[in-house]
Amino acid sequence: MSVDMQYYRHCVQSLVQVGSDLYHRGWSPATSSNYSLRVDANHCAITVSGKHKGALTADDIMLVDLDGRPCMDKKPSAETALHVWLYRRYPQVGAVLHTHSQTATILTRLKGGDRLRLQGYELQKAFAGVATHEGELALPVFENSQDIAALASEVDAWLAEHDNPWAYLIRGHGIYAWGETLDDCMRHLEALEYLLACELEVLRIKGVNA
Repeated sequence: MSVDMQYYRHCVQSLVQVGSDLYHRGWSPATSSNYSLRVDANHCAITVSGKHKGALTADDIMLVDLDGRPCMDKKPSAETALHVWLYRRYPQVGAVLHTHSQTATILTRLKGGDRLRLQGYELQKAFAGVATHEGELALPVFENSQDIAALASEVDAWLAEHDNPWAYLIRGHGIYAWGETLDDCMRHLEALEYLLACELEVLRIKGVNA
């Protein structure tokens, strides 16, 4: 294994910090969520399984290859496959963040269908490659599953056939967002959380069945 360990340690500290940030925003309660950063063309740093995201330490991050195989004597997140398949599909992707916010969980349970359609919001332009509020962002919503390999395959098959503005949702579960850098990924996640909150508030004002 040939990995730049100095850069790996930088990735570890970045993930520890982002874990604290996302926990205090209320988007990653308790041991939910998982985060990763690409280390090089063949590896990523990812949170280990079952750790409280508001209290991460360097020991709670580990190295895996892009087949999801551990490179350290630790147990990676149960959803590692959903991270590494994104890195394999998109060589430009440098960060993946998966959160369990209340807004995303409730909204995907209230709204049926396999797409969440966002249109007319100025903040749509926060997504890389989106230049206007006039277009529609149609984010896929996948059904929740404990068969992570099958879910990862389903997600990958969808992404192979569609343009995607850097995110998808899992019903009653949460958000997967990614970006070329950690800053890009955070921008996408923040924008999506805001837009989902707007959609949920619209439903509340109109009445859920409106």
